[in-house]
Amino acid sequence: MPVSANLDAVLDKEWESKSLEELLKAPVSALAGVSDADAAALQQAFNVKTVGDLGRNKYFRVAQALALLAESTGKK
Repeated sequence: MPVSANLDAVLDKEWESKSLEELLKAPVSALAGVSDADAAALQQAFNVKTVGDLGRNKYFRVAQALALLAESTGKK
């Protein structure tokens, strides 16, 4: 079953029509609200260069899992 999602609100304008494959290879600054300086800091601190790198980063995954666990137990 095909799945579609409107990601316009979370992407910079120039990236809105790109494929999932292109988005995963895009620089982190393709995400709305992430500046070039933010992207440079992520690269320096965590070697995160692309949106895919950010999504697969073990530290970000652990932090997200902990935040979701806290929300599910009412301990925000």
